[in-house]
Amino acid sequence: MASEEGSLRALESLMTEFFHSYTTNERKREIEELLNNFAQQTGAWRHCLFFLSNTQNEYVMMYSLTVFENLVNKMWIGVASQDKMEIRSCLPKLLLAQHKSVPYFIRNKLCKVIVDIGRQDWPMFYHDFFTSTLQLIQSPALAPLGLMMLKTTSEELACPREDLSVARKDELRKLLLEQVPTVLGLLTDILETYWDKHSVIASTPPPSPTSGESVELLGSLFQDSQYSKLLCQPMAALDNESQQLCCLVLECLAHLFSWIPLSTSITPTLLASIFHFARFGCDLRTKAKTGCFISSNSSSSNGQLNPGILLPTSNGGGRNGQQSEGNKVDRARLGVLAMTCVNELVSKNCVPMDFEEYLLRMFQQTFFLLQKLTRENNAHTVKSRLQELDESYLEKFTDFLRLFVSVHLRRIESSPQFPIVEFLGLLFKFTFNQPTHEGYFACLDIWSVFLDFLTTKIKSRLADRESVLNRYKDALVLLLREVLNRIQFRYNQAQLEELDDETLDDDQQTEWQRYLRQSLEVVAKVMELLPSHAFSTLFPVLQDNLDVYLGLQQFIVTNGTNRRLNISAENDCRRLHCSLRDLSSLLQAVGRLAEHFIGEVFAARFNDALVVVERLVEVTCYGSQTSLYDLETAVPSVLKPDLIDVHAQALAALQAYSHWLAQFYSEVHSQNQSQFVNLITSTIDASSPLITAKVPEKLLLSACHLMVSITSTVRPVFLVTLPAVRNIFNLITAENQTRRLPQEAHMLVCRALSNMLLLPWPNLPESEQQWQTRSSNHASLLAALAREYKGIRGTVNITPRQPDLNNMKAVIQQTLPVLRDVVDSISGESTKSRQICYQSLQESVQVSLSLFPVFIQQPDVTDEMLAFFLTLFQALRVQMGVAFTGQIIHTFLSMFTREQLAVSILQEGSAGCRVVQKFLKILQVVVQEPGQAFKPFLPSILSLCMEQVYPVVAERSSPDVKAEMFELLYQILHQNWRYFFKTSVLTSVQRGAAEDTMENEAQFTAAMQAFGQSFLQPDIHIFKQNIFYLELLNSKHKLYHRKLFRTSMLFHFINVLLQVLLHKSHDLLQEEITLAIYNMACVDFDAFYSAFMPEFLNGCQGVDTSQRAVLARNFKLERDLPSFTQSVQRLVNDLRYYRLCNSSLPTGTIKL
Repeated sequence: MASEEGSLRALESLMTEFFHSYTTNERKREIEELLNNFAQQTGAWRHCLFFLSNTQNEYVMMYSLTVFENLVNKMWIGVASQDKMEIRSCLPKLLLAQHKSVPYFIRNKLCKVIVDIGRQDWPMFYHDFFTSTLQLIQSPALAPLGLMMLKTTSEELACPREDLSVARKDELRKLLLEQVPTVLGLLTDILETYWDKHSVIASTPPPSPTSGESVELLGSLFQDSQYSKLLCQPMAALDNESQQLCCLVLECLAHLFSWIPLSTSITPTLLASIFHFARFGCDLRTKAKTGCFISSNSSSSNGQLNPGILLPTSNGGGRNGQQSEGNKVDRARLGVLAMTCVNELVSKNCVPMDFEEYLLRMFQQTFFLLQKLTRENNAHTVKSRLQELDESYLEKFTDFLRLFVSVHLRRIESSPQFPIVEFLGLLFKFTFNQPTHEGYFACLDIWSVFLDFLTTKIKSRLADRESVLNRYKDALVLLLREVLNRIQFRYNQAQLEELDDETLDDDQQTEWQRYLRQSLEVVAKVMELLPSHAFSTLFPVLQDNLDVYLGLQQFIVTNGTNRRLNISAENDCRRLHCSLRDLSSLLQAVGRLAEHFIGEVFAARFNDALVVVERLVEVTCYGSQTSLYDLETAVPSVLKPDLIDVHAQALAALQAYSHWLAQFYSEVHSQNQSQFVNLITSTIDASSPLITAKVPEKLLLSACHLMVSITSTVRPVFLVTLPAVRNIFNLITAENQTRRLPQEAHMLVCRALSNMLLLPWPNLPESEQQWQTRSSNHASLLAALAREYKGIRGTVNITPRQPDLNNMKAVIQQTLPVLRDVVDSISGESTKSRQICYQSLQESVQVSLSLFPVFIQQPDVTDEMLAFFLTLFQALRVQMGVAFTGQIIHTFLSMFTREQLAVSILQEGSAGCRVVQKFLKILQVVVQEPGQAFKPFLPSILSLCMEQVYPVVAERSSPDVKAEMFELLYQILHQNWRYFFKTSVLTSVQRGAAEDTMENEAQFTAAMQAFGQSFLQPDIHIFKQNIFYLELLNSKHKLYHRKLFRTSMLFHFINVLLQVLLHKSHDLLQEEITLAIYNMACVDFDAFYSAFMPEFLNGCQGVDTSQRAVLARNFKLERDLPSFTQSVQRLVNDLRYYRLCNSSLPTGTIKL
């Protein structure tokens, strides 16, 4: 005894020293080693039991419990049965004796250790494990402890970790499911008892003047359901201790509901009890008026038992509104936890027939709460009511609505007992009274899901489309109007000004842009359902704001060269700012709706679309003619950006209608020739004055994008003759450009001009395409664009001086992206377009090839050149011809020596690394080319891949180069299969014919080894890519069935993939790995089961013979994928479990 006392004092001293701030890391390591050595001693648990019973030191308690936890989870199989019995007896007694005196985290840890023992031994050796927990729950004084044990049991036994065999996991789940009705019955009794005990029915106040409306609405929602009466009962006034206990019950239920199936064990009484407590979240007294306390303590709603000391209750609990702040938090938590239980049930998609009625009842009860949340009275508006509620409760309620609409609406919507239209009315009030932007976004998402549901339903029931739409029309009309109002400063200025329009989120959009985008998505979905109504709602609002914008001309005052907007009164400036912001938003809305005017509905909605396009053309012309972006204003930091944004958005909205203009051109241009010509001419007149370096870049880019859309999508034949277009052509091709456009704008304008000359005109036969004239014009355009670039060839030498080099680099980096963009824009076009493009480019390509060796040591330049060549290979390889393509490949192969490649690859993320990537991409294009033209290059490409690139990347991460190299290998194998396997048509048709003739076997084997090696490395992206490639090769070419693969590689690959599963290094890819193993095994199941599995199990370290026999027996000889997958998962789980057990046995243990 004395020695144990001494050990305890020494341990307390060590633990205190370990956690002292002055203890050095070296000393901490020494103490840690001492403690680890002590924990490994046989019988250390006895000392720990003494320590736990006799210390007040929290560090010692936690250490002692960790020793027990390690013993139970890692060494239990080797503990003597007498010792196990003693531990099973002592720890629960210790818990009962000390649970009130020790800190909550020590109590929870002790509960977990006891549950871990139950996980191993219940029911065979620990038969009273679960019954003792139930007894604790039924004892009023010990109920909190019993509930903590129950929750821990649910967490640890229902979803156990991998340290159990699959058979044991299945057994535990079955045992727990047998106990579920009893457990749920007990928990229901507790909730009912406490509610009834604290209920205040006797002192019900007289009904308020507004209660009549509420009863009437409830009557229609519930159709005289008995639950309406229950839910209308006054709230129970729980004392603090009761609240804590009920919180624990709800936490247990939430976890139980996460894994038990929906069944009649979840009784109507239990559901009613949960909803009684969900009402606490709706009670305004749950949150202080300021809202500060709850928000600062919102972490208390995370489902953990509040460890704090119970506060004394005030008289009357909460009825007099004088309860403490802590009490308010607990009442709010009851509501949050109850809604967590509801959401666990609602999230289950698989609903048995006998549970559907319960589900309907649950929704009725939840919508009672939704009515309560959205009911107005004299004291509170809906918004102020929602503002005063706990944030977590609102989030949970929104989650419920989302789950209801996305998972269950299709089940419930047609039920006569469920008033869907009234529900939408409540959802509407809930949405548009949200106190936070995040809450509003979440509600908009719910509406989007509902609109998708409605659209799908209508498409599947076209016959009664009108009756379905009429049912929802009023709700949709209200929704559209309110969403449009919410994006306008005119109606919603205070909230919109709170939105951040500067900081970009992960999706590269500001809070304001996200708000607008989500709102416009809802508008667009309503437009799809009610097109004419949506248009007639939106267009007049747009007109009102346009009138303000178009009226600005009268306020422009010109003084010499200065032009000023003569609006200076603060109030007028503010109103103008709001109007311009609204106009910008509405222009985006109009652009978003463009897709609903084309296709099959073009003719029916032609007049509406024409009105929109004419108005947009008018606005863009007005903006360009008056140059509003160039005005001096009273508040330049606000109004100038507004004017620029409106002009840019008008151009962008007009661009959105380019597909409508294209359809107009192809379908009705013959009748309305002048109308169409006027629209296009005016559009070009509106955008061409903006194509100058003096214009703000935002506006310039909008004009350029509009030009690109007109030239690529609409393609009017007369475009090239317009004076404005000729002016742009002259601007771009002029020799001495005083102010060159910014690079992006320059590229866009060049693309537009090139498209105009290269793309076929619609509605015209080949003979009228004027290819000859257009070809010479295109040649002139590209000659002008590449003028400086072609001039480099004459001046360059092998080692240019630094100043010259920098100038050349600048020219190369300005010219090649433009040429590349021109090629890229016609890559999917007709042969004629590509032919003309290559003729115009021919000289620039020759120049690039001759310059390539000069700049091989300049990776940034080489990167640009290879990007250009890659685009050429992808788009124009046929036009370049075999001879010249061969010359290019030969040049590249000779320039990229092993040393050059190694230097580039080793600089990960550098320009040199990108050069190698692009080079490999070019080779991918080459090996994919059908026919025999490039087949002579295959040996050298394979050699480069396997002998020069692979050795450098094999043992390094180099993810980018590796990904391209393996794709090249895959393309070589896939596109050139006959290079390796000379299969004749006859042998492939005849079953049982002689095996394939194999050629280039060494290279094929090396490629397969490279794939296999990649599965031994940690890069999960390369692993996923390569397993996908192998599966593709198998599905297209029967890779796994080929004799060479089957006899010398198949089992190696299966072995590697199984080892990966065992090591859990690529757990995210479990499904893909198991499928690949199945596809490899099914080549010859007999050999897999009779040869591979015994060999694999014999080679497994860390398991004994009897365990191997069990593993083999449990791997069922099934041939279908689901059963095979189950067997693989069981094998992996049990093998890991056996290894864990065996590694934790005491030294010298004899295994029978």
